[in-house]
Amino acid sequence: MGDPRGFLKVRTRRELAERPVEERIKDWFDVHAETGLQPWTQAQAARCMDCGTPFCMTGCPLGNLIPEWNDLVRQGKWEDAYNRLSMTNNFPEVTGRICPALCEQACVLGIHQPPTMIRNDECTIIDQAWDLDIVKPLPPQRLTDQTVAVVGSGPAGLAAAQQLTRAGHTVVVYEKDDAIGGLMRYGIPNFKLEKGLIDRRVKQMEAEGTRFRTNVEIGKDITWDDLRDRYDAVVVAIGSRVPRDMKIPGRELDGIHFALDFLPDATRRIFGVKPVHDITAKDKHVVVIGGGDTGSDCLGTSIRQGAKDVTVLQIMPKEPSSRPDNSPWPTFARTYQKTSSMEEGGEYIYSTDSVNFEGTEEEKAKVTIDNSTTAEGFVADERGHVTGLKVVSVAPGENGPFTRQPGTERVLPADLVLISVGFLHPDTETILDQLPVELDKRGNIARNDKFATSQDGVFVCGDAGRGQSLVVWAIAEGRSCAAAVDEYLSSEQTSELPAPIKASQRPMMLPR
Repeated sequence: MGDPRGFLKVRTRRELAERPVEERIKDWFDVHAETGLQPWTQAQAARCMDCGTPFCMTGCPLGNLIPEWNDLVRQGKWEDAYNRLSMTNNFPEVTGRICPALCEQACVLGIHQPPTMIRNDECTIIDQAWDLDIVKPLPPQRLTDQTVAVVGSGPAGLAAAQQLTRAGHTVVVYEKDDAIGGLMRYGIPNFKLEKGLIDRRVKQMEAEGTRFRTNVEIGKDITWDDLRDRYDAVVVAIGSRVPRDMKIPGRELDGIHFALDFLPDATRRIFGVKPVHDITAKDKHVVVIGGGDTGSDCLGTSIRQGAKDVTVLQIMPKEPSSRPDNSPWPTFARTYQKTSSMEEGGEYIYSTDSVNFEGTEEEKAKVTIDNSTTAEGFVADERGHVTGLKVVSVAPGENGPFTRQPGTERVLPADLVLISVGFLHPDTETILDQLPVELDKRGNIARNDKFATSQDGVFVCGDAGRGQSLVVWAIAEGRSCAAAVDEYLSSEQTSELPAPIKASQRPMMLPR
């Protein structure tokens, strides 16, 4: 039982301090000035009310035992806290830094006070555990004669691999890039997630027996059907990497790129790895289309590369600062969150539609891109390079999501345009040709509630099956998929591995 009066003694949250903007935009290190245990950490953890019905746990797809380890943080029992946390989460150093904290949205205290600092407590536990040498490899006590290939080394693939290795199976993880981590490695900027966190976890997994093969692209270097023949089971965790495009006049102009081509190149450079696309924002007017987390990452990255200016366009209006009536507790509320990148500079323009990438005057055809961004064309110079983007203000429409406001059109200067309007589905070209699996109506790999595809012994987890989602859902999928694979490989068709979710489960959210 926690301190029953803790939330009355400390009524406010204290966030981790960030480094001064003028300092941090000169490097690629963590934006935070404070990490790990702070003098106020345990008092903040004591604000947890240890609710009889812990809604925070229902908000977290991993089912983290939040009230239990909050109280252990309060008492400074770091080994016990780590043991409780690691029961449900393979990579708390990741979720503790980049998860949007669904648990805090469901915190009961958050109805009347700022919610408990669950994410920071999680991060502190794992940082303390590493610092105090509490984290140890957990190799299996016995080995089975079963083998599993995991394709993709993002959070879903790594979680599945670690669970299956600990169950005694021989697991090999295949990654097409030169380093393990999937989008965590190159897609998320180092100032949000330092890569040493991934490296030390990979070393732990190697000590447990997981094997890693980098620079191997399944479908090209090894065919999918050959891989299936080599292993007793295959886990497909290739993510959702086909970006939503903007098929509009002028799209072919130079200087227009996907965010997922820009961000990995930036991270590769700082680690001395050759860029794939060689895109840079240095000395350019940058326009980012799409104002989500990826758009924010593009903003912070462009500023660090020395952009002249950065403008981020968001077709949606600015979110309210507090929970709106159409998002009642404990559902996830879409409220305004100022990211570290937003504090560093640039301009966000809300309720704004991209009208024109003008290549020629006759190229004026409107295209609507789902619920993210609409556009008609670009502005180009004589060399065929983008120079501007025409935009227009929008308002909620009576017969559609948005209505353009007459007389509000203007042109933003743009030497570099980054398209950040989400992802459609996984790249399934080679697997459909070599090991045909069924797809769902959105183009994701179809599976049943136990993550099994239409091909015997082939399972799918993470964004490849769920669609674009969050890292915490990816870890939950990887853990649950591992239990399903373990059950499939077991002669008794059972598994002792935990399965926090079914493949069909979705977050508790109301439509906009």
